Amino acid sequence: MKKTVTGPESTGPTSTLTYEVPTQFVPIPTEGKLYGTDTNLHDLSDIEMRVMTAKDEDILTSQALIKKGIAIDRLLQNVIVDKSVDIGDMIRGDRDSLLISLRITGYGSEYEAKVACPACGSNVTEKFDLSKLPIRRLEIEPINPYINAFEFELPVTKKNVIWKFLTCRDENEILETQKRRKSALKTDADNMITQKLIHSIISIDGISNKTQISNFVKNMPARDSVDLRTYMDENEPKILMLEHFTCDECGESAEVTVPMAVQFFWPNIRA
Repeated sequence: MKKTVTGPESTGPTSTLTYEVPTQFVPIPTEGKLYGTDTNLHDLSDIEMRVMTAKDEDILTSQALIKKGIAIDRLLQNVIVDKSVDIGDMIRGDRDSLLISLRITGYGSEYEAKVACPACGSNVTEKFDLSKLPIRRLEIEPINPYINAFEFELPVTKKNVIWKFLTCRDENEILETQKRRKSALKTDADNMITQKLIHSIISIDGISNKTQISNFVKNMPARDSVDLRTYMDENEPKILMLEHFTCDECGESAEVTVPMAVQFFWPNIRA
């Protein structure tokens, strides 16, 4: 970890107020094993980032960026030291590990949010320690080294699927597609399950035509869909947003998902 801080210097009337923003190296769950040599993420186990500054908070509070849904990615791109690293190329798990680290250095590791007790259903305010969240590394082998592509056989149709973990660019494209669809159809209904599968699947039984893949996905048996999505989720390299808590209402102890509520990057900070 690299940390360099230069505080205010006082050398008389001509002194200059300076501060060198510290940086740190943040490990990413994939360890760069899913990125080809055409990206600067290839074989990269960690990424150097500077800590968040007051100027960076301007990005977080920009209504224009928030409305477009790009405030977080713009913030992360801004604090990465190597500007040739493209957030859009990252899979979600790697991007989120940077996000959590930035939140810790910016506002501290304590994060307060409401969770629903799985036993009694009560909404309980819980304090989580983000620094203790475990990392799940890449445990399954891609079809070839340094390629984001994996194999899975669908249990019902027995089709052989080659799929990938979604990148941040993929997810942004899906969100834009959803916005256009809702606007055109004047509906609030989502089709996120099928859209994520369509973007994740590279080929089915050797067929890579996106129109054919889309038609197959929309009509695939529910069990095929569930099993494939479960396999993807259970093997995605990422920070596991899970922490143990005890309900104040019923006393039940359980493991819960740490919610990414609005307070994650807009906490109520007291002086």
